[in-house]
Amino acid sequence: MDLHPDKISNLEMGYLYEDLIRKFSEAANEDAGDHYTPREVVTLIAKLLLNNDREAIQGEGVIRTFYDGTCGTGGMLSVAEIEAKKLNPSMIVELYGQQLTDDGYAVCVTDMLMKGQDPLRIKLGDTLKNDQHADKKFHFCMANPPYGTEWKDAKEIIEAEAKKEFDGRFGAGLPRISDGQLLFVQHFISKLRDDAIGGRAGIVLNGSPLFTGGAGSGESEIRKWIIENDYLEGIIGLPTDMFYNTGISTYIWILNNRKHQERKGKVRLLDAGGPEFWEQMRKSMGSKRKQLSAQTVDRIVELFYSNKPSKFVKDFDDADFGYSTITVERPLRDEKGEIVISTKGKTKGKPQADSNLRDTENVPLKENIQDYFEREVLPHAPDAWIDEEKTKIGYEIPFTRLFYEYKSPRSLAEIDSDLKKVTAEIQTLLTEIAE
Repeated sequence: MDLHPDKISNLEMGYLYEDLIRKFSEAANEDAGDHYTPREVVTLIAKLLLNNDREAIQGEGVIRTFYDGTCGTGGMLSVAEIEAKKLNPSMIVELYGQQLTDDGYAVCVTDMLMKGQDPLRIKLGDTLKNDQHADKKFHFCMANPPYGTEWKDAKEIIEAEAKKEFDGRFGAGLPRISDGQLLFVQHFISKLRDDAIGGRAGIVLNGSPLFTGGAGSGESEIRKWIIENDYLEGIIGLPTDMFYNTGISTYIWILNNRKHQERKGKVRLLDAGGPEFWEQMRKSMGSKRKQLSAQTVDRIVELFYSNKPSKFVKDFDDADFGYSTITVERPLRDEKGEIVISTKGKTKGKPQADSNLRDTENVPLKENIQDYFEREVLPHAPDAWIDEEKTKIGYEIPFTRLFYEYKSPRSLAEIDSDLKKVTAEIQTLLTEIAE
């Protein structure tokens, strides 16, 4: 086979390579997602990160650094260099990474050698346990960390670092032990340059980090820290069936510690999961049945940065994702139905709360809690009150709900008409058989 670059494009060669990895990974019962991310998704992330830097990266002597702390075989870093060079061929692009597995590390180092990059910038080891680029910060971070993977093996080290608060990487909080995605998000935010230029990150995550965990949980506290510090520029929802080993929905989080003035205090959501964006693949590759064309990738980038109105784009204030979880109490009553008065503690002389009637309500941050309580609770429970000491602030990003469009069900008359039509057809067939 003639595999010269003049005959086979980088994109096509990437697909050939990924299909081989997918097949060998399946044979070894490995998670193919540990090895690679579809090329068009990587290209999309690279273009999203570079878009705001178009003017600044022009000219001679420009240096930009890219980092992937879960770099696998180095696919994201390689595509990032290609896209950066398209914008400025003379740009000096420095690639840094860290990979957990020996085989992925070996392939990545080999790839860096062939591309003229410094292989010593690729490190071997667990990024969460030991950040081997601890003394460095970068212009751009991009990654596809593992989904729903336990961090039990790194628990002691991560908890010890979390106790350092923001002198370490995990000061915002710790997610549940069964999923470390939000640990990686905090890690990549810590790796963004903290100068006038700042840094940007594009991270592929599944839906769990958007909403898992109620107010006060580790996940909610991390989202709260990210949003209140205005690090979240936006989220792009991708089509299902885009990845080789899973058909689940995935999202690209764009993080930025130096937002443009018009984007400050705002978060942009872009729903690119509909049939307007994806193409059906001629032949499936594992679970991957859909792909993004080069034109679609450019369209998504344009939508994400354009001010033109679109049904696929919605802008929100940071506070739109916040809510207060209030605890609603109702009085304990004796056998006669009389309210029981507390005789000790802070509630002495006040009605004693009935734990069986206790309930919680989530009140949007932009809404007055007392107004909400009087409108939504008191008409149904006039004797209720709010235990203000238990109020907690939470954050979630209900991406799917925010883009949900109600479609009215078919009328009963229409359904009845179809049933009669089908019944008549069946009756006709039965008559023909009987004859």
